[in-house]
Amino acid sequence: MGSVVREAISAGSGKHPREVLLGAQAAAFFLPVCDHYSGVEARMRKSLQLQAEMMQEFGACVFDVTLDCEDGAPVGGEADHAAMVVALATLSFAKARVAVRVHPVGHPAFESDMAVIAGNLAGVLSHIMVPKVESLADVLKAEEALLAASAGDLPLHVLIESPMAVRHAFEIAAHPRVQSVSFGLMDFVAAHGGAISANGMTLSGQFTHPLVVRAKLEIASACHAYGKVPSHCVVAEFNDVGAMKSAAQRAREMGYTRMWSIHPSQIRPILEACAPSEGEIENATKIIVAADHADWAPISFDGTLHDRASYRYFWQVLERAHQTGRKLSAEAKMYFQPALH
Repeated sequence: MGSVVREAISAGSGKHPREVLLGAQAAAFFLPVCDHYSGVEARMRKSLQLQAEMMQEFGACVFDVTLDCEDGAPVGGEADHAAMVVALATLSFAKARVAVRVHPVGHPAFESDMAVIAGNLAGVLSHIMVPKVESLADVLKAEEALLAASAGDLPLHVLIESPMAVRHAFEIAAHPRVQSVSFGLMDFVAAHGGAISANGMTLSGQFTHPLVVRAKLEIASACHAYGKVPSHCVVAEFNDVGAMKSAAQRAREMGYTRMWSIHPSQIRPILEACAPSEGEIENATKIIVAADHADWAPISFDGTLHDRASYRYFWQVLERAHQTGRKLSAEAKMYFQPALH
């Protein structure tokens, strides 16, 4: 993601909540809650334009755009597709978050993808997504490719898509360069050789089949153990907006703080499902501002004792509100303003 912009506080202790409260967990709360995938040039252009429009609307980059080489590139046309992705990514707007999904580590195009994309876009991309990661060894190979491309600052997002990969989820999430771990539903179901029916890939089945649910919980648990972001898989039924919002809410219940979108109609339902309510935002603002003015010492608020443990929770509410473009009071907004010096 590159260096994190240090943010100033106009009142209070002078220390930002991220410095005081989150520690090793801080990285888990900097990512937008939605990751939008596009694999065809026309859709990539529309996605980048939509991102710019919604940045203007919300005053924040509320979703990532991931340009897809794995599923987007035609067989035999991988090099041309990578070159096109490089050209498009350089057109992204300031403060936008653009990523690229390359081919898997074992694919013949992987090394050239990394050399061309990471090599040319190291200062532009927010991260590189590596699919079909099976073990820590794959992460290490991806890291080597980044270093070879002189893109050593780029974080890796990885996609777990098999029972064996789920087995290694904690080792994968523990690697310092891994920022987020996603769950690949379709390939995971297919990897079971018919033991999981096709219903396991549907909106209802993916939240009820024991093996699928177990995999989702294992990945979420591994991410939270190491301060990484668990990213929930796609929902193929993109025409049902209500169902999409329900799926995002259920993903949150499983510990996921980010979700994939494969159609523009899915972005706003994901934002709404992942956003805190107005009441939660108002309460969190009052507690964080009061704690800030108390130099982060314990306080009594509405007859309840609060200290850094609860401050951490309420700060995360404000982070999530900012990430989802919710309306913030002037007091809350000050925590998200770039430093002036």
